[in-house]
Amino acid sequence: MTRTNVWTKVLIAVLLKAITASAQSSDRLPVTDAEKIADALRAGPAFITRDATVLDWPSAPGGEYRLLRKGSNEWTCLPAIPGYPHDAIDSAFKTEPGCYDPIFLRWTQDSLAGRTPHIDRVGISYMYLGLWKWAKGGSGHDFHVGPHLMIVGPNPDEFQGFNRDATNGMPYVTHLPNRTELFLVMPVRQWNE
Repeated sequence: MTRTNVWTKVLIAVLLKAITASAQSSDRLPVTDAEKIADALRAGPAFITRDATVLDWPSAPGGEYRLLRKGSNEWTCLPAIPGYPHDAIDSAFKTEPGCYDPIFLRWTQDSLAGRTPHIDRVGISYMYLGLWKWAKGGSGHDFHVGPHLMIVGPNPDEFQGFNRDATNGMPYVTHLPNRTELFLVMPVRQWNE
């Protein structure tokens, strides 16, 4: 009976270790090109991701985006942004992987490079994994915005009257860190559904 107890304890310890390792690795950003491609392709519907180009984020703001996979449609998917950790207090959000049409991609690239984006029509992005937002007002609590679509337009002032509360599950407007250009976020479902 003592031998059975020892083996039971060993088995439980191994299982707990595996569960802990799995939980920790799920919060880890992709590192290899293969991991980055797989991460990016989780961001949108298969009819887009199947033939989308996959890029990697630049190593410095305003830098070049590195090609990970050439696609044949007009969509581009990117993995989670490195440098925006989930628990960073100074970050407005942790961006999960996204898929962007050419307009939204140009808007994002210009905005993150510190340039004022100039677009001539509406742009669309998918974020099937949602994103983490840091709650404003110093509460230090973050929350997850579920899967959503994002919209940018050539006249961002048109978004001024929209809801700005991302916590209520309704469409809302926000902006990228250190930028003022608004974009519309339309949740598809709540994260906990």
